[in-house]
Amino acid sequence: MSSAPLNPAPPASDFIREIVAQDNASGKFAGRVITRFPPEPNGYLHIGHAKSICLNFGLAQENAGRCHLRFDDTNPAKEDQEYVDSIMEDVRWLGFDWGEHLYYASDYFQRLYDWAVLLTGAGLAYVCDLSADQISRMRGSLTQPGTPSPHRDRPVQENLDLLERMRNGEFPDGARTLRAKIDMASPNLNLRDPVMYRIAHAEHHRTGSQWCIYPMYDWAHGQSDWIEGVTHSICTLEFENHRPLYNWFVDNIAKLGGAPANVSYRPQQSEFARLNLTYTVLSKRRLLELVKGGHVNGWDDPRMPTLSAFRRRGYTPEAIGQFARSVGVTKFDSVIDVSRLENALRDDMNRRAPRRMGVLDPLKLVIDNYPEGQSEELDAINNPEDPAAGTRKIPFSRVLYIEQDDFREIPPPKYHRLAPGQEVRLRYAFFVRCTTIVKDDQGVITEVHCTYDPATRGGDSPDGRKVKGTIHWVSAAHAVQAEVRLYDHLFNKQDPNDVPEGQSYLANLNPHSLVVAADARLEPSLKEAAAGERFQFERHGYFCVDSRDSRPLRPVFNRTVSLKDTWSKMEKKKPAS
Repeated sequence: MSSAPLNPAPPASDFIREIVAQDNASGKFAGRVITRFPPEPNGYLHIGHAKSICLNFGLAQENAGRCHLRFDDTNPAKEDQEYVDSIMEDVRWLGFDWGEHLYYASDYFQRLYDWAVLLTGAGLAYVCDLSADQISRMRGSLTQPGTPSPHRDRPVQENLDLLERMRNGEFPDGARTLRAKIDMASPNLNLRDPVMYRIAHAEHHRTGSQWCIYPMYDWAHGQSDWIEGVTHSICTLEFENHRPLYNWFVDNIAKLGGAPANVSYRPQQSEFARLNLTYTVLSKRRLLELVKGGHVNGWDDPRMPTLSAFRRRGYTPEAIGQFARSVGVTKFDSVIDVSRLENALRDDMNRRAPRRMGVLDPLKLVIDNYPEGQSEELDAINNPEDPAAGTRKIPFSRVLYIEQDDFREIPPPKYHRLAPGQEVRLRYAFFVRCTTIVKDDQGVITEVHCTYDPATRGGDSPDGRKVKGTIHWVSAAHAVQAEVRLYDHLFNKQDPNDVPEGQSYLANLNPHSLVVAADARLEPSLKEAAAGERFQFERHGYFCVDSRDSRPLRPVFNRTVSLKDTWSKMEKKKPAS
C-alpha cells in the first residue's frame, strides 16, 4: 500500500511573502530571513496555531533561512512543562524542526532586568504603587486621556532602589509594578505607561524561585525577538497596536547603548488575521474551561480543536498543512467553514487510506443455502485510488453481520437495500435475497434469513441481471469486536458564542458530539491494527485506531471524518455518558 502524502501545493503569494521578497531584493537584512514561532506554554496548541507554524517555518524554508521555537514563558502561574512538551511534539508532528534554535524568554530574564534598570536610570521607567485595578481605571479610554500615576515623577534613585528591592523579594504580590514612562495622553492605549514588571512569588517551571518579579508579555516579547536576531516578527492582528510599544522599547534601549552586540537591526513586525473556524472555539481560556469543567476528556479529546486532539482523531499533518495553505494569509478577519478542513483531510485520506469493512450496528444475516461450517476467502480491493495497494483476502461464511439500517421489514419508497423478497449485492461477495426474518418476544428483528446465488461470486451476475443495492458485511465467525466512536461537532451552532444575553457559550455544547458503537464488528484484518493507523470503513468514513484506549484484541477506533461534507448520524439512542 502506498503511504506517500499528497504533493503539497506551493504556497500562494501573500502580503507577508511580498514583504520578505522586497526585503531580500533591497538587502534590508543582508539576505537573512529569520522567523520565530513564540507560543506561551499555558495550554495545548490548536488549529489556529497550525496556521502560524506553517507560515513561520514555511517562510524560513522558502528563503533558506531559519525559524526559532521560543517559549514566551513569562507567567509561571499558568505555565507548565506538560505544555512545553506537547508544543514541541505538535510542531514536530507538523513536519518542522527548529534544530539548535530552541529558546525561552526565561533565558533572557537577567538581560531584560538589566535593560529595565537601564531605562529606569534614564528616567524612562518608574516604580508605581497603584493596584492593577487602579492602573486600569486611570488608563483612560479611546476618547479620554489617561491620568498620570502619583508616582510617575519619583526621583530616579528612588525608583532604582525600589526596583532592586522588588527584585530581592521585599514586597508582596501586587504591591508594586515597574511601568514604562511614555505618554498618558497617547491615542494608542498601549503607550500609556504600560506595566513592564509585576511581583509574583511563584515557582517558574525552568527558573524555580530565582525570580519573584516577572516581565510582562509586552516587555519580553519584542526584546526576545531582538536578542535572537529575528528579521521578520510575524504576529496576529491583535498585536498591531502593540508594535509601536515594541519599537519604543527597542529604540530607547539602543539609544542608551544596550543593543545586543550581534544585531544591527530592529525586528520588522507584520500582522496577519488569525484563523477562526465554524463550530469551534479557539480561545485558550475557553479550551481550558472545557477541560477543567469536564465537558471533554482532556486536551486531546478528539472533539477538541487542539493539534494533539486532531492527531489522536486521525488527521494527517499533510492535510492540516494543505488546509493552512489554502486559507491563505490576509489582513482581514474572517470565519472559515470547518468543512474546508474536513475536505482537505478527505482529499489526503482518499488516496492513501486502505479500505476495510466494518459493521457498526450489527444485525445477524443467515444464508440458509450456504453449507454450515464452511468458509471461503474472497478478494477485496485495498484502495481503488491507489493501484499499488493491491488486494486482500476476506473470509465469507454462512452467518454474517450487516448494518441494522441495511434491512427494512417494510421498506420506504426507493429503498434499494435488503427487504423481504428483495435482492442485493454483498460487497465483493454474492447476490442474496431475503426470505424470512426472526423476531424476539418484543418484536425486535434479531435475524434475517436469505439465500445466495453461488454464480454471482465477486458481485457480478453471469446472466446479466442487475441489483440496485450493495451493502457491506463481515463474517460473524471471523469478526473482530471493537468499540467505534463517532464524533460530531462539539458545538451545535456555527458560532458557539451566539447565545442569549446572560448565557454562556457552553449552552451551545452538542449533547451528541460523541456517540459510541460499543459492539461494532470489523473484518479480521483489523485485529492487530496499530495505534494511529488510519482506514476507510466502506460507506462509513475514515477511522483511526485510538492511541490512548485501544487494546490488543479489543481495538478502539475514532471516526476521523465522514465520507461526505455532512456528518453521518447514528441513532441518538446511544449517546456516550
